[in-house]
Amino acid sequence: MRILRLVNNLIDRMRGIPKWLPLLFAVLAFIGFLDASYLTIQHYKGVPPPCSLLEGCEIVTTSKYAEVLGIPVALPGVLYYLSILILTVSFFSSKDGSIFGGGNKRFLAWAALLTPFGFIASLWFLFIQFFVIDALCLYCLVSASTSTALFILGLIIMRRTKSVV
Repeated sequence: MRILRLVNNLIDRMRGIPKWLPLLFAVLAFIGFLDASYLTIQHYKGVPPPCSLLEGCEIVTTSKYAEVLGIPVALPGVLYYLSILILTVSFFSSKDGSIFGGGNKRFLAWAALLTPFGFIASLWFLFIQFFVIDALCLYCLVSASTSTALFILGLIIMRRTKSVV
């Protein structure tokens, strides 16, 4: 499989990654997880989230685009961010127990390879908000920012390892 070879190549070359990068990856994934979880909970409670800075959260989160097959679109976001968070935290595990003791690089490689999916989904949802619904949701913008930052960091990881997706 091409993806497995890509991950193995990524792992073999993962020497030039700064120590702050996996930590920032985990923090961003946690923020995205909290945001998507909040939107999912509000959806199932039937309560539109309040918008303080923008008007439009209720329009976006109650639109026909807020669900696919009866599932709120925030729920896959929860799973996406949770996957990246778990993979990144798993990277921290090492034989000596220190946070940057050279954890299993396979976890960080998989996390980096997931980021394009969140970025593409964010672009789609931004398009829907700007050009179809004509309303903006603050929480959705937080998610888009988080997934974009994760994507950029994922590119840095892949670039530093001289791996091309």
